[in-house]
Amino acid sequence: MAALQAIKQFRLKELATALTAAPEATTRPKVPNPFLPRKNPESGRWAPPKYSLRRQAELVKLARASNTLHLLPPGLKLGVQQLATAASTQSATGTSASPSEEVWAQDVEWEGELKKKKAVPGAEIGSKLYAGRRRMFKGHKWERTREAREEERRKAMEHMSKRIVGFKASYRRKIPNPASIPQATSYTKLPF
Repeated sequence: MAALQAIKQFRLKELATALTAAPEATTRPKVPNPFLPRKNPESGRWAPPKYSLRRQAELVKLARASNTLHLLPPGLKLGVQQLATAASTQSATGTSASPSEEVWAQDVEWEGELKKKKAVPGAEIGSKLYAGRRRMFKGHKWERTREAREEERRKAMEHMSKRIVGFKASYRRKIPNPASIPQATSYTKLPF
């Protein structure tokens, strides 16, 4: 219930001027989209959106919870396609609004155009930085030498059973006899 109340308050606040200007108009009133930045025609300067991205995201969540997603304007957190599907599902369910709700739930035309961002190559794989590059930037040394180390390790593991047998044979030959006079021996290091 609180979600529906929040959407209702948002709509009443944003539509207040349009509803007072033409309360019984048959055409859809034009209202500036509060989710998009606007250019001041007199000064030519851009004003930021009335609602921050965090607040937009909260309103979208509340609208989804109260099944009133079709009443929000398009913005960065809610695309035009999502609004179209929400409106079609809302009309398919056929819920009718009571006369008191018609004021805030009436159809509105939102002014402003939502510009679609260009797709950055590599965004679908999660790495925009290295998309289209043959090799990565400097990075850490362990990252640069990783492939060579893995290849060396793979080659060493191919014949490891033979290497272990060979080591054990040479190690046993070099173990000194405890009864004999101690001599300097050179034990071979483990090969792995």
